[in-house]
Amino acid sequence: MKDIILNIEAIIFASSEGISQKDLREILQDALAIEISKVELAEFIGKLKAKYESADYALALVSINDQLQFLTKPEYHEAINQLQVHKERKKLSQSALETLAIIAYRQPITKLEVEQIRGVNCDYSIQRLLDKGLIQIAGKANSIGKPLLYATSGEFMNHFGLSSTKDLPQLKDIVAEENSIGEIVD
Repeated sequence: MKDIILNIEAIIFASSEGISQKDLREILQDALAIEISKVELAEFIGKLKAKYESADYALALVSINDQLQFLTKPEYHEAINQLQVHKERKKLSQSALETLAIIAYRQPITKLEVEQIRGVNCDYSIQRLLDKGLIQIAGKANSIGKPLLYATSGEFMNHFGLSSTKDLPQLKDIVAEENSIGEIVD
């Protein structure tokens, strides 16, 4: 029985937007190869809710719109609010996003090449991207002075849900006709 409750807890925790009791029951039956009645499932969920009602837990098991999910208890909302404020401060600026896009499409690339494309100094943007782990130093160029080469990192791939740089949108897919000036001459 404890194993079933732990599995229920894990499934609810892993479902980012909540899960219905019907889906939860089906998943449990498939995963554990057992039959669970609706009444038994309700009892297990009741025990799990009682566990999280304790002051020892910052989370509560709630049902919103018939979807079970873990939410923080109201007394911790101020701390969660500060987390959101902190995350907002860590967002990338427009210049950092432009720099990241250039590095993603032209990697490996030197800082000078990025600056030539953007037309402005990119020291701060590159340092910010390195600090966030979105880009990495990929080696040194064979040109004069041996400048550092930059490329996207594994964190970049995870953040944008890519398995490789080949999954990046092709520039022809992004450029729209309404974004062009003048007529196209063949």
